[in-house]
Amino acid sequence: MKDISERQLEIIEAASKLLTNLGVSGLTIKNLAKKMNFSESAIYRHFKSKEDIIVAMLEYIASSLDKRYQNNDAINLSPDDKLILNFETQFSFFNEKPHFVAAVFTEGFMEENNRINETILKIMRVKMSHLLPIFKEGQDKKVFTNELSTEELIHIVMGTVRLQMFKWRVSKFEFDIVESGNKIIQSLLLLIKSK
Repeated sequence: MKDISERQLEIIEAASKLLTNLGVSGLTIKNLAKKMNFSESAIYRHFKSKEDIIVAMLEYIASSLDKRYQNNDAINLSPDDKLILNFETQFSFFNEKPHFVAAVFTEGFMEENNRINETILKIMRVKMSHLLPIFKEGQDKKVFTNELSTEELIHIVMGTVRLQMFKWRVSKFEFDIVESGNKIIQSLLLLIKSK
C-alpha cells in the first residue's frame, strides 16, 4: 500500500464510521464532508471518488494486519500458539478500530465493482499467507490433524472466525470480541488438533 497522509487516514476513519452507522448507501461524499465539517471539494482533494476511499480503507486494513502478522511471524512459538497469537492480533486490531469491521463485512461492497472485490480478496490473501505456514507446520509436526487438507483447515477456521466477527458487528459490538474470539479459537483447536 502506498503511504497515506494523516488527512487521508482521518477521511478513511470517518468513512468507516459512516459505513458502520449508515451502510453502503449512506457512505456518500456529501455525508462524509458533513460529518467531517469539510467541503466536498476538500474531500476530493484527497480522493477522486467514494470508490477510492473504500479501496484505501481496505488497503489500510490489509496493510495494518499484515504488519502485525509479520511481527508475530518473528516470534518462535508452537503452531497452535502461533495460531492463537495471529487471531488475538486480528481481534485486538478490530477491537481498537471496530468501525473497520463494517468495511470487511459489508456485503453491499461485493456489488460495487471489481476493484473493491479485489481489495477485499487482498485482505483474505494476507491472512492466508500468514496462516498457511502455521497450518503446514502444525500438520508436519502432527499438532493439527492430517485428516483434512491444509486449505480445508484454513477455511474451517477462517469461516468460524468470520461468523464470530459478523455476530459482533450485528450486535453493535456489545460483547468483548477479544475474549469471545479467543474462546472460539480454543474451541477450534479442540477440533483440529491431532488426537
